[in-house]
Amino acid sequence: MEQKKYQVESSKPFSESMIWEINRGYYQKAGLNAWRDNDVPHHLTSNVMVGRAYAELIFGFLKDLASKGVTREKIYILELGAGHGRLSFHVIKHLQRLIGMVDTVLPDFCYVLSDIVESNLDFFHAHPQFQEWFSKGLLDMAYFDGLESKELLLRHSKTILLPQQLDQPLIAIANYFFDSLPNALFQVKDGEIYNCSIALESALDPEGMDEATLLKNLELVYDKAPLNIPFYEDPVIDEILGDYKELVQESYILFPEKGLQCIKNLQGLSSKGLMLLTMDKGYAEVHDLEGSDKPEIITHGSFSVWVNYHALGAFCKKQGGNAMFPAFASLYLQLGCLQFLPDGETYRETGAAYQRFVNDFGPDDLNGLKRFTYQNFRQMNLMELIAILRLFGYDSTIFKNLLPWLKKICKQVTFNERTRLAQTMHQTWEMYFTIYESFDLAYEIGGIFYDLGFYGDALLYFGHSAKLFGPKADIFYNQALCHYQLRDDVHFVETLQQGRDQFPGYEKFEKLELLDLEAI
Repeated sequence: MEQKKYQVESSKPFSESMIWEINRGYYQKAGLNAWRDNDVPHHLTSNVMVGRAYAELIFGFLKDLASKGVTREKIYILELGAGHGRLSFHVIKHLQRLIGMVDTVLPDFCYVLSDIVESNLDFFHAHPQFQEWFSKGLLDMAYFDGLESKELLLRHSKTILLPQQLDQPLIAIANYFFDSLPNALFQVKDGEIYNCSIALESALDPEGMDEATLLKNLELVYDKAPLNIPFYEDPVIDEILGDYKELVQESYILFPEKGLQCIKNLQGLSSKGLMLLTMDKGYAEVHDLEGSDKPEIITHGSFSVWVNYHALGAFCKKQGGNAMFPAFASLYLQLGCLQFLPDGETYRETGAAYQRFVNDFGPDDLNGLKRFTYQNFRQMNLMELIAILRLFGYDSTIFKNLLPWLKKICKQVTFNERTRLAQTMHQTWEMYFTIYESFDLAYEIGGIFYDLGFYGDALLYFGHSAKLFGPKADIFYNQALCHYQLRDDVHFVETLQQGRDQFPGYEKFEKLELLDLEAI
């Protein structure tokens, strides 16, 4: 007996399907919890080394502008769909360090966190790790809808950036962004193009389902109809679409209809051009599009699709721009640098940075190495683990995942290993940006410092833990032990008393009272 299907939506062009609005609704309702609860993966595109790669490209671009004598006006760096804010933290950290290492006069910059989710903007505004940058004018934030917004209202500085107002090129970062914008879907077959539509069905009654549950249960029913060009109002976009009749023999083509509109909106903000940095899973080579079946809808709380970077690159090139994509086959990620600029090939420092930090060895390579590390770290000794942590730029997620083995093998260390591990943990904390997830990095680092005999450092990190997560009985207990080891009797007694006052039922405090303060 055929199972009953519930119709969620009748057939519509793929780009107009309600699945895109459901997706948008998911992010607006989930807010930061989309990443905090790990429903939506983000480490792949927001780790320390991705931030470093972007910072190096931006640094190269600033040096190119300086060589052209263009340094008076501020450069704005607009991150689209900033979400959790972690990427921006890494980019600014690295960019500040790079700028501080040279004597060259470079344009000032302001990094703008943008999102369509108000709760995310509130999170940025209140985040303690952002406050110094806000006060220095290095950071601002704005509501920006890539499909609708034509101007930027910077909420911290109360500045409005009107269309064509910027007298410097705009730098935009679209990281894990284009994969969630509405795409059109076409089929190329026998030299003809067909416009694809989908109807949405569900085996379960969709009434009352939240967005994440509904997306998991949707079934897509495809249909198609012949398409005639011109189809779009923009002849350049029509030309890109029409080219696929010659470029592929038979394939379904996801076409970044709204992604291209977003780029046009970004171009509208500056009279001097646009440099777009973007990373996602996708295809930049036309041969990778050949033979593609109906698209795979990848669900992870929300859903996403593979990005047709070939079309985005063609859009850049047809306007006389310079499109850089990895010269070697990518296994996991594409990192693109699209320069919608006159004489894009003259931006040599940017090109050199792309060669060093993407082509020679980039985030895609590092992700492959990460998989190898997770499969083999239990065969590594302490110095090998430290080398891995350094290679990954002291990334806190890598540290977290290696932590159980690290704690096991650091019980017996030499003096030099002890010192090197301490330096590594300090650097890991320096590169950590909290989104107030459940994992308490500071507490874990504090525990290792205590085991290594760095009691002052342990106190510091137990203090960081208390600031992030509030007072806990075991924090007071560990802090009191640190004071005991440091022979700081006054603070030992004070800390123990504070702990007992706030957590009177905590049994371990009784053990501390039995300690002989004269024994050490």
